[in-house]
Amino acid sequence: MPKYICIGIFLLVFSTLEAQTAYRQTLKLMGSRFDISVIANDSLEGNSYITTAIKEIKRIEQLISSWDANSQTSEINRNAGINPVKVDKELFDLIERALAISKLTDGAFDISYASMDHIWKFDGLMTKMPSEESIKASVAKVGYQNIVLDKNKQTVYLKLKGMKIGFGAIGKGYAADKAKQLLINKGVKGGIINASGDMNTWGRQPNGDYWKVAITNPLNKKNAFGLLPIKNGAVVTSGNYEKFVAINGKRYSHIIDPRTGYPSSGIISVTVFAPKAELADALATSVFVMGIEVGLNRINQLPNVECIIIDDKGIIHKSNNININK
Repeated sequence: MPKYICIGIFLLVFSTLEAQTAYRQTLKLMGSRFDISVIANDSLEGNSYITTAIKEIKRIEQLISSWDANSQTSEINRNAGINPVKVDKELFDLIERALAISKLTDGAFDISYASMDHIWKFDGLMTKMPSEESIKASVAKVGYQNIVLDKNKQTVYLKLKGMKIGFGAIGKGYAADKAKQLLINKGVKGGIINASGDMNTWGRQPNGDYWKVAITNPLNKKNAFGLLPIKNGAVVTSGNYEKFVAINGKRYSHIIDPRTGYPSSGIISVTVFAPKAELADALATSVFVMGIEVGLNRINQLPNVECIIIDDKGIIHKSNNININK
């Protein structure tokens, strides 16, 4: 019988894995659930590989955490409007890539979202819209254009005092990418790193099949649209079907447009397939903000990236090269 692991709106389908070839551990990392599965010769080897992945994920968390006062990210935030901060090349490069995605998405993705005043509440108690003034003020210090990078000095400077950056929208994906690459370098033939729905796969199942995901309708989780194989890549879903607010009959997502301060609407889930989880993570959030037409248009311009959008009526929208096996 097949085994199933539920991940957000995903259903990851495993063929039966023999005990001596597949090893899995579930634990909390970066404040989220991680499922790490590897194919190995025996339990000793499998557990060793998983321990290696865990150490790498914890290392990434130390580097990018805005909660850790000793992290380089916190140092950047403390010096906003004061001084540039010299950082490790790894963090500098991550920020540089984040800014490239901001430009690509016209600011729909923005790591300076951490500066936002959180005036929207998604605890079920909010019954009316915040004022226009408070919404505008909430994003006053948000803007990737105010992040200044000096490649020669390897420094990061936030122009506005009180400005902050955060990696909540790409951090787990980046950590999954790094752990995956480390395991590949160590000779692990196949596996899955699932960071709370940010999934990264490589190799194949022991029976030779590719790993597969079933795309389900969040309005009716018993109804699957179909199966898609994942061939050495990443798949990430952003959804608002569990975290949203309804005001005057309109449903607003917890995913806020960093340019305007208003929540996105009209979409309940976005699934992005890409070579890396970091990119898929950022684009899934961006498409929510950009909307169906603009989002799909942008995705269709990117090589090796595909997207499935489910709107608030349960209708599926696909990028040009998506083929779903019914």
